[in-house]
Amino acid sequence: MDTVIQAFQNRIIAMLEELGRIFILLYDTIRLIFHKPYGFRDIMKQMLEVGNRSLPVVLITAGFTGAVLALQSYTGFKRFNAESLVGTVVALSMTRELGPVLTSLMVAGRAGSAMAAELGTMRVTEQIDALVTLATNPVKYLVVPRFLAGLVMLPVLVLLSDAIGIVGGYIVGVNMLGINPVTYKLATFNFLEVGDIMSGLMKAAFFGVSISIISCYKGFYAGGGAEGVGKATTGAVVISSMTILISDYFLTSMLF
Repeated sequence: MDTVIQAFQNRIIAMLEELGRIFILLYDTIRLIFHKPYGFRDIMKQMLEVGNRSLPVVLITAGFTGAVLALQSYTGFKRFNAESLVGTVVALSMTRELGPVLTSLMVAGRAGSAMAAELGTMRVTEQIDALVTLATNPVKYLVVPRFLAGLVMLPVLVLLSDAIGIVGGYIVGVNMLGINPVTYKLATFNFLEVGDIMSGLMKAAFFGVSISIISCYKGFYAGGGAEGVGKATTGAVVISSMTILISDYFLTSMLF
């Protein structure tokens, strides 16, 4: 019994230590953003990696999410003659919740894993140590561009995701379910407020920071050769996804 308790205590301590190292990396990253050189080329490269290359999977996910939302909402609302509210449900669900969360999960799986794998490979091949010997701050050179890319590109991806999700819901609702197009548009935009969109974008910015920092941390401190890189990549995706889902509840409770 004592062995089990001791193992549990050690696990808790290890988790707290890892959390502390993540916050230290976050602090160093924010501090170094304002130090020269700014490395605009590296930032643009990472924005392309996070944004443009994540676009196909994000838009496909958003389109079919909006479509299935319209289908499920119509099925439920039809029972009490409220089919006209399908557009409202799709718009509010996408902008407030599903757009930011699903987009962030897709980016964590695609771009976050790439960050962890790239930095992990650089760590185990001693390229990060080489940067230090060349008097180059590895956090400034490697982490800051990825941090800014996640912060900027996640809200952009969420905006596109919201739009495609609403369009997907419109296509299914109007063309397949027979909802009047004028009624659908009115239900979508009459009840959709700027605050609904902005709350989703604030969530997206927070999720982008979380994905970038966690993924960079797991790669930055990887060890143990190829096996260590694989574990770091897996850990980055899992922890980022859990952070998105857990923090989403607290962000929602504060914003609404």
